[in-house]
Amino acid sequence: MPHVVTQACCGDASCVFACPVNAIHPTPDEPDFALAEMLYIDPVSCVDCGACVTACPVGAISAHDKLTEPQLPFVDINALFHSTPRSHPAQAPVPPLVARTSSDPMRVAIVGAGPAALFAADELLKRPGVQVTVIDRLPTPHGLVRAGVAPDHPSTKTVEGLFRHIEDQPGFSYLLGVDVGVDVTHDELAAHHHAVVYATGASRDRRLDIGGESLVGSTTATDFVAWYNGHPEHADRSFDLSSRRVVVIGNGNVALDVARILATDPEWLAATDIADHALAALRASSVREVEVVGRRGAEHAAFTLPELVGLVERDDIDVEVRGDPLITPGGTDTMTARKIGLLREAATRPRRPGARTIVFRFAASPVAIEEAAGGRVGGVVLARNDLVTDAAGVPRAVATTEAEVVETGLVLRSIGYRGVAVPGLPFDAESSTVPHTGGRVDGMAGTYVAGWIKRGPSGFIGTNRSCAQETVDCLVADDNAGLLPAPAASAGAFRRLAAGRVTGAIDLTGWRSIDAREREDGRSEGRPRRKIVRLGAMLEAAAPAVPPRRRPWLARR
Repeated sequence: MPHVVTQACCGDASCVFACPVNAIHPTPDEPDFALAEMLYIDPVSCVDCGACVTACPVGAISAHDKLTEPQLPFVDINALFHSTPRSHPAQAPVPPLVARTSSDPMRVAIVGAGPAALFAADELLKRPGVQVTVIDRLPTPHGLVRAGVAPDHPSTKTVEGLFRHIEDQPGFSYLLGVDVGVDVTHDELAAHHHAVVYATGASRDRRLDIGGESLVGSTTATDFVAWYNGHPEHADRSFDLSSRRVVVIGNGNVALDVARILATDPEWLAATDIADHALAALRASSVREVEVVGRRGAEHAAFTLPELVGLVERDDIDVEVRGDPLITPGGTDTMTARKIGLLREAATRPRRPGARTIVFRFAASPVAIEEAAGGRVGGVVLARNDLVTDAAGVPRAVATTEAEVVETGLVLRSIGYRGVAVPGLPFDAESSTVPHTGGRVDGMAGTYVAGWIKRGPSGFIGTNRSCAQETVDCLVADDNAGLLPAPAASAGAFRRLAAGRVTGAIDLTGWRSIDAREREDGRSEGRPRRKIVRLGAMLEAAAPAVPPRRRPWLARR
């Protein structure tokens, strides 16, 4: 029986190199890898050995006769990708590892603790003599895996098992709760390490730049996601869920996540790791309809096919479509055609009594947000768009004079992210990235970037592995060539520097204590974990018997 990649795919490509017959594509060396929505197994060349199952860090691969009902559409999706013949060698080429020629100690600081940072740490620790300190301003690691993945996608979060393996390697240490650029500077990092890698992501949301955008009740989907995922900086937020409808501007995967959480029965969410305060608010919610707005047609929708499959297979959420006849244009690729077909099928199903509804509204753009009493959002004005092909052959959305006011008390924008300038580093405001060559920061010896701050907000969790490998290969090559400046001060001096400025910095042992407490608290309620969302409680869980200023710090040093 052939094996099948399902919705949980993180794209880290471990399965690609485990496959003995090169049946999984696209591979990292193929041009469509960076754009692929997931990886796909060719049912013809698959020999059913199961090597990919063992290699997959998120349990996304299964034999096709063991798939659950919601996973069955992925049999056809995997086959559709391979319906166009691909020319490739019998075995996927394994990326060569740039070997370190010296075994002398090398200290590297990595700023950020999300997937890009941890994959960079993993690549570095494959070389002899390397010690890595992963530094993050938050008291908990794992970035968007912890604070961004929707609670109803627990399989995606199993990548934390891979992160734990990385953390367990000799030479790895954490310094959590330390804000680089505030508590310590780049120059201080560089003075105590041979190299510094920034993997700080893209944390700023794009704005709509329309009237009423600053009204109470107009905010970002990112803030909403952070709130329901227990991000400590958003634990005290509140969102008005008293109106019947919420409008989400944008139709990418984050927009679908937000819409799906708002439309899901809170009692189902009670078995997930959703933050307690969010669960309580959703239980009291009056929201019964979520409108997801895209400026172009269904064929241009930004959400991926796997995410759409996961939504339309739900038996508790109805789907409506407005603004698009859902006719598949000629020349449409097979995956997009499947996406349109799924929308068409879902939109024609009978409505179920009491079911919440997600409405996909295409070819519409917000032109203003209307004010209600008390300076709050009362509605959003949506203009109908015409699609006009420009000189380059790209269809552009052009607003018409036809407009409609959609009543709502909450507008969440989800139209993309921008990187934030890193203190002490150059920054390209146009691309919102740090200028670099292969991960080497331009004009700064010993300084590197990985992840979204390097390439922009693109790809999935696992895409960061190949990105980090490129950066680390450049770093190691520079070390081999003697181009890395020797640290002016010792690791011990850096410990003393940080300890003098930050109370309660959390190390690996402290994080494991927090993790264990959350899992233990969740276990008693049949949940994977109950997240601790307050800094004081995190510090208590990290080291309850140790005063903050005497807390163990970087124990592996």
